[in-house]
Amino acid sequence: MRLPLQYLNLFGVLALGVCCVVQWRTNRELNLEAYRLERLRQEQSHQLEERDRRIQQGAADLDRFREQLTRAGDRLKESEAGLTTARDELAQLTRERDQLRSAVTNWAEAVAARDARLEEAAGQLERLASDRNEAVRRHNELAERLNETIGQLNDRTRQYNELIERHQKPSRP
Repeated sequence: MRLPLQYLNLFGVLALGVCCVVQWRTNRELNLEAYRLERLRQEQSHQLEERDRRIQQGAADLDRFREQLTRAGDRLKESEAGLTTARDELAQLTRERDQLRSAVTNWAEAVAARDARLEEAAGQLERLASDRNEAVRRHNELAERLNETIGQLNDRTRQYNELIERHQKPSRP
């Protein structure tokens, strides 16, 4: 009678060991994935900071362009005083204006390209967050199943202990 119980106990211990190994491997994989995702998030955060710095530099360039445009306007007002030099300076300012327009156009294209990259990065972040949430959900489901299994094992252990107690007590006539 004791031999089958010992085998049953051995089977229970082995099953618990298997459950522990499965849980450990799952937790290890989830932790590795979480580490990888955190590292990816930090890299993308660094990229976003670098892009913000470039945007600030672009804003400084825009201010410089505005200052240049203001100075060009001041020169135009001064050149109106002399009719002879006004035509030469007007042609010069027209050329500078075209260059500034070209620079502003190039800057606008760069800003549009940057916005597209930012939208792409935001999409990637949303996908990563979704993947992370899915991994957490799966981990939680696994934990719930493990808790149910442990609860069942505890019930079986309690039943086993009750059965042992009943068989160990001498029968009273």
